[in-house]
Amino acid sequence: MSIAAISRFVLSHKLLIGIAWAVIAVLGFASTGPASDALSERFDLPGSESTETNTAIAEAYGNGGEAQPLVAVLTLPDGTTVDSPGITDELAAAFAGVSEATPEVRVVSYASTGDRAFVSEDGRTTFGLIYPTYAGPGGEAPETPAIREAIAGASVAGVGFALTGMGELDAGDGDEGGGGVLVETLVGGLGALVVLAWVFGSFLAVLPLLMAAIAIVTTFLLVWALTAVTDVSAVVLFLIALIGLGVAIDYSLLIVTRWREERAAGRDNAAAVQRAMETAGHAVIFSGTTVAIGLSALVVLPVPFIRSMGYASLLIPLVSVVVSITLLPVLLATVGPRLDWPRLRRGDQISHGWERWARGVVRRRWLAVAVATAVLAALIVPAFGLQVGLPRAESLAKSGEAREGVDALNQAGIGLGVLTPFEVLVAGGDPEEVATALDGVDGVQGAIAPEGETWRRGETAIVVALPEADGNSAAGGDTLERVRGAADALPGETLVGGATATATDLTDAVYTNFPLMLGLITLVTFLLLVRAFRSLLLPLKAVILNVLSVGAAYGVMVLVWQEGYGSELIWGIESTGAITVFVPILAFSFLFGLSMDYEVFILTRMREEYDATGSTDEAVIRGIGRTARLVTAAALILVLAFVALAAAPDTTVKIMATGLAAGIFLDATVVRALLVPATVSLMGRWNWWLPGWLARVMPAASTAGPAD
Repeated sequence: MSIAAISRFVLSHKLLIGIAWAVIAVLGFASTGPASDALSERFDLPGSESTETNTAIAEAYGNGGEAQPLVAVLTLPDGTTVDSPGITDELAAAFAGVSEATPEVRVVSYASTGDRAFVSEDGRTTFGLIYPTYAGPGGEAPETPAIREAIAGASVAGVGFALTGMGELDAGDGDEGGGGVLVETLVGGLGALVVLAWVFGSFLAVLPLLMAAIAIVTTFLLVWALTAVTDVSAVVLFLIALIGLGVAIDYSLLIVTRWREERAAGRDNAAAVQRAMETAGHAVIFSGTTVAIGLSALVVLPVPFIRSMGYASLLIPLVSVVVSITLLPVLLATVGPRLDWPRLRRGDQISHGWERWARGVVRRRWLAVAVATAVLAALIVPAFGLQVGLPRAESLAKSGEAREGVDALNQAGIGLGVLTPFEVLVAGGDPEEVATALDGVDGVQGAIAPEGETWRRGETAIVVALPEADGNSAAGGDTLERVRGAADALPGETLVGGATATATDLTDAVYTNFPLMLGLITLVTFLLLVRAFRSLLLPLKAVILNVLSVGAAYGVMVLVWQEGYGSELIWGIESTGAITVFVPILAFSFLFGLSMDYEVFILTRMREEYDATGSTDEAVIRGIGRTARLVTAAALILVLAFVALAAAPDTTVKIMATGLAAGIFLDATVVRALLVPATVSLMGRWNWWLPGWLARVMPAASTAGPAD
């Protein structure tokens, strides 16, 4: 069914459509709570060595596995070491208090093993590992409060412990602010309202926000239904709310703007709505399709939690499109004229300022290409150093007890590898021999085979290998590979688990398939654009520019977070050393689709102007003059949504928000305002070249832009 037929049906059944959406909206608002509760917190990879090992450890011992240990750090007074009289007994009593308070946890320290791997060279700083049960990413194990209380009440030589660990660091010191996804969405919505008020100069500004709200809650309703058949990652909470806000507003903005232009051109309201749907509505459908194609990459990856994010994320643009082409025209046909008051801005979107800008770019097109290319190249170069993994310990908390423990470990020369130990499950072998073998691995500062029933069950035992470097760093990852190699060479079954092993296996599973995924997405998008623009070179240019835009966004993430040039300045967070495993692929999926939105809007209009004038340069000038203001407003709304997302307390969410905001900003400025008009002008008539044989076999597909 064509968009024209859909529009005629919608406008002929306005009451029915309105009632249907009212019911859906009510159900959607009611589903937000249950949908959130039904989301999964699991981030493992079924079938991998790490997942199988962690599951076996958790089932046999009731703790550990994916649960990273709490680390109790103690620095003794000057002149006192662990070898001083009575100190070992006091240490043993302190950790025994933890075991008594939480008998279900595993505890290991210098006091229980006598192993110097738990002690600094000067003998003054020592630590113990406490393994709770796994409570999911960001969750708190039920034993943790009792562990905190026991550690807080313990002291050795009159000095207390500092309790740290990756979980404690991730919780931070409680001063990062952020009130959850609702607060970020409200902040993003407020920013969008300001932009929309500037664009329309009337109460029409509330319509795109209303469409976004309905699209968001409808997506939550569908996700709730999806959780009945598959696990869906909790990350989709932020994706649905913030990206749904930006996409739904963008689509509504296009249609409402075109409707105003048609009314300004003298059409009656019904005809204006129909024409807006046949033109801007068609562009919205095509744009929603390109976003969905980008997100389809997540669905084909062999990682369940990322695949679930793909299922849910696919719904965001699709629901936004459906709302925009059904409910929005009903509202425009009924209350639209009354909302278009006080009309502080006229109906047409022609911007003489942007026309002058485009004329200048066309006149100095080689300079524009050189400047834009230099900017993108400067940002793409750091992207080649991108490391994927989990954020380093030092980047997770700025202050508080957990940070004090980190500082104590660093100052003592112990390092932060002890926060991310490798748990080695030994089945049918000698744990002491395993510990001896792993102790000699390069990058391991110690391997311990604790005794006792909490560490040895039936035919199994657990050996703890302490890396010298943070397990989430590149050096820590290399150490993990060497430990796995050494374990494979040992007799019996010796498997390596722990959170770092899980992250490594996830990285391998995701990025082994990334080149194939990238190729498939670009190919399908290219074919769609060839059909839309009836050109070969224009779609090729669009795909290349999109890839460059995403690459520049990666570079920003590397500079700001991995290297820390912006994270500490803006958020007071040290460099993460790595970008969270799923962030680059998620950023690619969204940015590729969202960036293509702007490409489609601009190039469609340029194609219309070329058909009308026969001049490529004039098509560039008029196309930019009639779309740039709209694209700028749409991009600004998305950037504001992602800036709001960056206010979330979670570091991973901040990283993702930074990449998305940077990608959209660069795409709307450097790419769309400079590279697109300059390269289209340079290519001249070659923009519209299509081989005759392909023109004959390819059906025509009209794509109408956002404005005549």
